[in-house]
Amino acid sequence: MALAHSFSLGSLRCHLLEAGWQRLDGGAMFGVVPKPLWSRKAVPDERNRIPLAMRCLLVEHPEGLVLVDTGLGNKEDPKFLDIYGVENQGNPGPTQLEDALREVGFTPQDVRWVINTHLHFDHAGGNTLRADKADKADGAGSSVRSSAHPPVRLAFANATYVVQASELEFARHTNERTRASYLPHNFEPVAEARRWRLIEGDGEILPGIRSRLTPGHVPWHQSILLTNDGETAVYLGDVVPTAAHLPLVYIMGYDLEPLRTLESKRALYRDAVAGAWWFLFEHDPAVARGRVVAEGAGVALAKVERSPVPR
Repeated sequence: MALAHSFSLGSLRCHLLEAGWQRLDGGAMFGVVPKPLWSRKAVPDERNRIPLAMRCLLVEHPEGLVLVDTGLGNKEDPKFLDIYGVENQGNPGPTQLEDALREVGFTPQDVRWVINTHLHFDHAGGNTLRADKADKADGAGSSVRSSAHPPVRLAFANATYVVQASELEFARHTNERTRASYLPHNFEPVAEARRWRLIEGDGEILPGIRSRLTPGHVPWHQSILLTNDGETAVYLGDVVPTAAHLPLVYIMGYDLEPLRTLESKRALYRDAVAGAWWFLFEHDPAVARGRVVAEGAGVALAKVERSPVPR
């Protein structure tokens, strides 16, 4: 089974890596959109859940391999995995993300940069893994322990991790609405290892790789822009989680500030149409990427390329 969709953006070689699946409530995924409308685009199971990819982006960059988002990791218990319908176990790696990396010729030790769009468990959970007794022998690095989380290790022992500084602060100060999504064992071990590079606002992370704030899902959500040889692609994260969410009003009920999501999408679409950008989808179960074109008052996709893993 293929786990990677590879493509070139100018001279950059890129890979969309299938890091597993989850299932979330369809009503929550589409907010105020009625079920008779959204269920035409995403068929729910008997628990009203729809399948969602956890698709990460790997970029072969001159300054080292760059991985954008890391999937779920392997630290959650069976109850958690059942609630969220998670399927991401690796064979032979600890997670499917590691298997996907190996499929395109790399190992976790080769990754030099990890960029998180935000720190929810399905985007940053793979930042760290359980610290097993065999880890040191396998060269995976030492484990980190604190009172806040069980022993874990950095999944990418040679990487610098990048996130918005305000997103890390937001993740550390949760409330009843947000705490289920921000799990400290996904980000505090990175801080303890002094591996965070904290950035503020829009700006260049590496040559040709920029952060663009797209708030709404959470206040400091960022999408990641790749530009090379006149071509641009944007890894959307949760501002447009699937191709079914392209209509402006199709906004997740999970979004903390849905009206800000609306304006983030509107501004993003304007620039994407003007520049003929590629959209890279993190959660769409079938569509890996497509080129953005104007359609009426909104946008559509041309040159759609599908996931190598049918669902």
